[in-house]
Amino acid sequence: MTPADKESYIEQLKSAFLNYFPLEVETLLSIEAMVQFQSLKKDEILLHSGEVAKNLHFIVKGAMRAYFGDEKGNTYNKNIFLEGSFAGSKVSMMLGQPSGFTLQALEETTIVSMNFKKYKALIAERPDFKDFYIAYLEKNWVIDKEEREISLVMDTATVRYLKLLQRHPGIDKRIPLQHIASHLGVTPIQLSRIRKTLKK
Repeated sequence: MTPADKESYIEQLKSAFLNYFPLEVETLLSIEAMVQFQSLKKDEILLHSGEVAKNLHFIVKGAMRAYFGDEKGNTYNKNIFLEGSFAGSKVSMMLGQPSGFTLQALEETTIVSMNFKKYKALIAERPDFKDFYIAYLEKNWVIDKEEREISLVMDTATVRYLKLLQRHPGIDKRIPLQHIASHLGVTPIQLSRIRKTLKK
């Protein structure tokens, strides 16, 4: 990872923050001072279920999934994260409790990580960063969460799949279909049928 790569990744991270709220230069510099870079191989585990999460991650390249399993060995995708997404077990970080899911790279992935304690301290220190945090929570934990919950009940699996493709063009060519099916709440066979119907 070259210095130019790191500079590019930091700019991506700053842009992501600024999409939520216009942060001051001093705040952006404080964020830059706390970041660390990490490269993950395909299928590498970043966070194991049962492990206490300490870092918030921003994906600059690649893809990850958050998944949990049952006693029978079945796994279920909680979420899929692509470039430009923040990923991490936020409940684990906030409460200091073991994560209920695993974070795994689905491709070769590069992330920018921030220590959550430093991240929270910056929220307390910088009013503009606190406003960012409120805007982020409202968008991701209220608006998007409610839309996803309604979609799971009201939309057909085909509509949910089309919405996913609209949000993330090309995801079906990057992510194994079984992971997309799990994310949509359908079986791989059902997703295969949906894809065949759409091609007609």
